[in-house]
Amino acid sequence: MSSLSRSFYLRPAAQVARELLGKILACEGVSGRIVETEAYLGEDDGAAHSARGITPRTRVIFGPPGYAYVYFIYGMYDCLNIVCEPEGIAGCVLIRALEPLSGLDQMRTRRGSARRDEDLANGPGKLTRALGIKIAHNGVDVTKGPITIHASEHAEQFEIATSTRIGITKSADLPLRFFIKDNPCVSRR
Repeated sequence: MSSLSRSFYLRPAAQVARELLGKILACEGVSGRIVETEAYLGEDDGAAHSARGITPRTRVIFGPPGYAYVYFIYGMYDCLNIVCEPEGIAGCVLIRALEPLSGLDQMRTRRGSARRDEDLANGPGKLTRALGIKIAHNGVDVTKGPITIHASEHAEQFEIATSTRIGITKSADLPLRFFIKDNPCVSRR
C-alpha cells in the first residue's frame, strides 16, 4: 500500500484535516484509522505554534508539506501533526484519535492503562504512545516513512462532524475539529 503523495498535503490545512479522516496512519507495524483531526492555520491562528513565526521548534511547519511536526506537551505527551500548505506558509493538522487496526498487542503494552481497545488511541498523546511516535520523529517525511499515511483498502462511508478545537484558549471559536460521527474511538471532550 503506497503512502499519500506530497500533493495531498499541498492544500489548505482545513481541507486536508477533513480528508485525512478514514485514512490509515502507520508506524513500524502498528496502525490505525484516523477518526479525529484538528486544523491549525498558521501565523493568523492564535492557537497555532506557528503564530509567532519561525522558531527552531516550528521551522518544520514552514517547510514543505508532508512532514511530521511532533512536539512534547505537558511534560509527558508527544503530539503528531502533519504539515500542509506550500513551503513557506505555515499550516498543519493535529491527528487527535485513531481506531486501532494492527499491532494491537504492542499498543496494549505501550498503553497499559487503557481498559478497552477503543481507549488505546483516543487522544493525541495516547495515539502517539500507542504507535511509538516520539519527538525523534519530528521532521520525518510521511510520504516515505517510518510514519506513513495511506488510503484504506476498504473505503467506508461515514459522516463528518465538525466542532471547535479542544483544549485551547486562543482562536477557540474556530470550527476546525473534524471527526467521524459516532465513532467510539473519537476522544472525549
